[in-house]
Amino acid sequence: MLDAAGIPHKQEIEVNTELDALQFARKVGYPLVMKVVGPVHKSDVGGVVLDVRNEETVCNEFNRLIKIPETTAVEIYPMLSGTEIFVGTSRETNFGHLVMCGLGGIFVEVLKDVQSSLSPVSCAEASEMIQRLRGYKIIKGVRGKEPVNEKLFAEIISRVSALVQAAPEIAEMDLNPLLGTATNIVAVDARIRIEKGI
Repeated sequence: MLDAAGIPHKQEIEVNTELDALQFARKVGYPLVMKVVGPVHKSDVGGVVLDVRNEETVCNEFNRLIKIPETTAVEIYPMLSGTEIFVGTSRETNFGHLVMCGLGGIFVEVLKDVQSSLSPVSCAEASEMIQRLRGYKIIKGVRGKEPVNEKLFAEIISRVSALVQAAPEIAEMDLNPLLGTATNIVAVDARIRIEKGI
């Protein structure tokens, strides 16, 4: 769905063998992130490994992770960096879809610094939403931290709006976090809930 909307997302694979993990690592390079697939609270069970930098660690961590109870596979993908941002949408009865943006990760829950607008949302409207955020200085880059590309951020907000216009059965969608830099924005995690009969 993200591909159809033109929203960049992390390149990942789920592997069931050490050999598959190694082949993916050789293909995409380092550093990598490795996570268990299956357990709901991955961090609580020791199921997340960051900054994997060599084949020995890939092998050791694959063999450790796959033995964690309820694990069905190991997800592996390139380690990304950037400012955590958020784009989401929810269908509101009698109004259509509300499209939202803000700082991502835990900041959405803790700071509740979110701007919203009814779909459709143009790139110009999306830019205004971004600039109204209380944490806008973080988006602009503060204390030597790299800024987030506002044009790309606005485009992704507008693309989410276009997606729910084309697929109104999307009841909720959260892209959280997206990792933003001055040159790129990539969705690291996405959650989409579909409701039939719309």
